[in-house]
Parts: sequence; structure tokens; C-alpha cells
Amino acid sequence: TDRPGHDRRYAIDPGKAEAEVGWHPTKDFERALEETVRWYLDNEAWWRPIREGRYTGERLGLGLAPKEA
Repeated sequence: TDRPGHDRRYAIDPGKAEAEVGWHPTKDFERALEETVRWYLDNEAWWRPIREGRYTGERLGLGLAPKEA
């Protein structure tokens, strides 16, 4: 409960997409992660206003779920 979204049941298994439609990743995880981090480092002008605006780095997803009507 203290780590929303970190449950293994949310992990993505690409096996079904690979088997049924022939999809395969074009990059391995490590390479894609490195490229993603590099993009954020090279594009600070894109994310800095978001970070300094409404979103200030607080943990999200810890609030109570809205009550159903």
C-alpha cells in the first residue's frame, strides 16, 4: 500500500504480443533506458517548467480513491 504501482501484477509480459502479432522490441531494456535518461538530460527546457509549476515532486497515487456515487 505504500508503493502504488510497484506490484508485480502490473508488469508487462510481451509474450502475447510477440506470439499473436509478431511484435518484438526494437531495443533492449538497458539501451532504451539509457536513451530515455539521455533525452531528459538533453531536454531540460521541456521538463523543467513542469517540475517548477504545478507538479513539485510530491509522491502521487497516495490519495484515497474517489467514492463511488
